[in-house]
Amino acid sequence: MRILIMGAGKMGSFFIDLLSFDHEVGVYEKDPKRLRFTYNCQRFQTLDEIRDFKPELVINAVTVKYTIPAFEEILPCLPKDCIISDISSVKTGLKSWYDKSGFRYVSTHPMFGPTFANLNQLNEENAIIITEGDYMGRIFFKDLYSKLGLNIYEYTFEEHDKTVAYSLSIPFVSTFVFAAVMKHQDAPGTTFKRHMQIAKGVLNEDDYLLQEILFNPYTHDQVAQIRTELKELLDIIDNKDAARMKAYLTKIRNNVRQDIEIKRQ
Repeated sequence: MRILIMGAGKMGSFFIDLLSFDHEVGVYEKDPKRLRFTYNCQRFQTLDEIRDFKPELVINAVTVKYTIPAFEEILPCLPKDCIISDISSVKTGLKSWYDKSGFRYVSTHPMFGPTFANLNQLNEENAIIITEGDYMGRIFFKDLYSKLGLNIYEYTFEEHDKTVAYSLSIPFVSTFVFAAVMKHQDAPGTTFKRHMQIAKGVLNEDDYLLQEILFNPYTHDQVAQIRTELKELLDIIDNKDAARMKAYLTKIRNNVRQDIEIKRQ
């Protein structure tokens, strides 16, 4: 299959490496410096090159801020039977745009990134495939993610956004709060160092991506839960209430235990 990958950033390069030995892969990247680290693929910097390549599948891996503009730039160059796809972690507005595009489409979300994940061992990582869209496109990504050993979940666009609001906004906001109140430690403990490592990774993400995840319409209710829990915890601390503290620790340990048990099943 002829596959065009848009963007040679972290995830774009990952997909180039992943697909280039089994498919004819081209990459469209406007920054020539990023093309230095690509291999076993054709490198494109003009729309005419895309037109001549005649891709059968497009994987849009550009920064989330430019996902739709990047699609709109290349659509006139694509064969009418080409399947277009994105791997964006933010799907806001994509379904309505896809429906108006006139192209077959598939949308997925690898729930991992090069910042934290071990790309050579992904059996503990997850991927979401959106149930709306082209059947053959979904089959392609399902086979691809299965070969990587990823745990695959199938959601609608709306279900995806709800899942992202929970799985990303809560840890992101918790990290923001940690980073906002932290001070330099000459002799940091292990827990502090681990939180610092997470904070560095999250804050290394694109500002627009962080913004869009937090502006997800389902994020507010998730963040409000953090505020509620902090209020209760602060009250326990202010009153030095040992009995309530014990009950609170029991509650959160049960939450963690239940999550572990569900994963084992």
